[in-house]
Amino acid sequence: MKQLRPQPKAIQKSLLLWVGIAVATLFILAVIGTVSSLTIAETNEGYAAAINQAGTLRMQSYRIASSLVHGTTSGSKDSALRTRQLVAEFEQRLSSPRIHSVLSKQPSKRVREAYRIVEDKWKKQMQPIMHNYVKMVSGGFDKADLGSRLSVLHRFYLSKVDSFVDDIHHFVKVLELDAEEKIQQLRFIQIIVLALTLIIAVVSVFLTQRRLLRPLHDLQVCATAARRGDFSIRSKHTSEDELGQLGAAFNVMAEDLSKIYADLEDRVKAKTADLERSNRSLELMYSTATRLSESSLTEEMLRDLIHDIEHFMEVKSGTICLGHPGDKQAYRMAFTRNICRNPDELTQADCSRCLVDGTSCMLSPEDQDITSNRLLSMPIKDQVQQHGVLLIELKDDTELEEWQHRLLETVANHIALAINVAQRASQNRMVSLLEERSVIARELHDSLAQTLSYLKIQVTKLDRSVEADRSKEDVLAITAVLREALNGAYRQLRELLKTFRLRITEAGLGVALEETVQEFRDRGGIEIEFINRITNCQFTPNAEIHIVQIIRESLSNVIRHADAAHARVFMECDVDGQVAIIVDDDGVGIDMESDTMLHYGLPIMQERAEWLGGELKVEQSPSGGTRIALTFNASGSEHTDPNEELNRKYG
Repeated sequence: MKQLRPQPKAIQKSLLLWVGIAVATLFILAVIGTVSSLTIAETNEGYAAAINQAGTLRMQSYRIASSLVHGTTSGSKDSALRTRQLVAEFEQRLSSPRIHSVLSKQPSKRVREAYRIVEDKWKKQMQPIMHNYVKMVSGGFDKADLGSRLSVLHRFYLSKVDSFVDDIHHFVKVLELDAEEKIQQLRFIQIIVLALTLIIAVVSVFLTQRRLLRPLHDLQVCATAARRGDFSIRSKHTSEDELGQLGAAFNVMAEDLSKIYADLEDRVKAKTADLERSNRSLELMYSTATRLSESSLTEEMLRDLIHDIEHFMEVKSGTICLGHPGDKQAYRMAFTRNICRNPDELTQADCSRCLVDGTSCMLSPEDQDITSNRLLSMPIKDQVQQHGVLLIELKDDTELEEWQHRLLETVANHIALAINVAQRASQNRMVSLLEERSVIARELHDSLAQTLSYLKIQVTKLDRSVEADRSKEDVLAITAVLREALNGAYRQLRELLKTFRLRITEAGLGVALEETVQEFRDRGGIEIEFINRITNCQFTPNAEIHIVQIIRESLSNVIRHADAAHARVFMECDVDGQVAIIVDDDGVGIDMESDTMLHYGLPIMQERAEWLGGELKVEQSPSGGTRIALTFNASGSEHTDPNEELNRKYG
């Protein structure tokens, strides 16, 4: 990617450059002020000492003059020595480092000139006088001649000393002026630096307010508005500096965000519409499923279903016609508005015109006798066959979307499924009725029919005995058998009635068996122990009926024939679904070789066990009574079809 280089004009207007220049300028001024202060302070150092030293030269000049006056009067060597010392001290002070240190720092020209005058006048005028004076005093002149000579030197020195002191005074004065000028220069430089600093500070504050604070405030306002979701605001500061570039970038960003936000709003609206559409579809599907599952297929229910379609799909009306493609006669089961041209002449055969070819299509007036130009025919079909059509009258200038078409197909499929379920339920009810009739026929055949056949034989035997004029004892024996058989038939009838009335409630097989055992406890007055370990084994309703009937028949035999004091009913189901049912008693036992008419229930129990796909055994109990043991598999019960058995028995 090619790197973008900043333009020279943008660099000139850069805030960083401006801030850098301002800071650099302030730094330079600070350096100038500091350096100038240090320089002037350095050059001004020693001026006070030099001025003080130069001031002592005046006093020393007058001391020399006083020494001359005193020496002229006394003319002693001590005075000459004193004068020599004062001269040496004057020369030492004139060449003092304090003065020469100032002169070495390049003072002003007048200072150097004033010092040169003092130095020249001392060396050329004053110093020779003092040397002559010292030489005269120490040279051995007689006193008369020495006094006159000293007086001359004294007068000459005094005539020169005032001018010499004035020169020294001038030298001190120029030193003072030079020191003051340097201080004035320092003050002037500090004032200029301070003024420039203040000007730069004021300009910086102004430019900061104009080029930094205002743009920042503008950007802050824009950022706050953008945070609140208002992307219409734009930055006013779009100059070529950094903040201007930031403002321009913000404007571009706000424009892009505005477009994205608008696009997101459109997408949200589209998603909201999709959700509303999905909700309406789900509501229609839920309403359809609820209506089809909670009630039967009646005209009123289907009409309410069509009204739901009109409400959720926003169509004019609907009609449900039942029939198959190619039928000459169909049945209009439900409709919400008559869409035929001649409703008075409409018959069931006219509905066959809507059964088309089993596919969804739009019907036109040329195809059907209808008043609407927009009629959708949706087949009501399942995987096996078509049961009819769902006719939907659309509004003018309205096109069904793909989702609406799929939704109508789903509704039509639900209606077809409900019709199929209703047909299967009807068939199941018919099969159940046939099964129930076959069970009744089998029970009557295996119990009451055999007893009646036996009675018929006994009646024939009685007729023959009467015709043969047999003894009264023989006739009474036959009538006793008839009476006993009639009582057995009556008992069998009552048992059959109980069997036909027997129902397994929602409480389950365990509760039904508990009630059965308790019933026989109350009836027989004996102790019956019930052990139920069938846990979670699942049985079909018919298997449960057979289990209860086998246990009832076993307990009935215990009460009537066993003469027992205790009985036990044991049930168990293992993990493989193998079921074991055992009924024990401590009675007299059973004689299998006696008259089977007295034990007619055993063959019935055998048939029930075979119907369960198991095995029934009658054997002696360990307690001495009778044991009835039934074993079968819960998953393999009901092997025999009742209809097949009915056909086998009754042809």
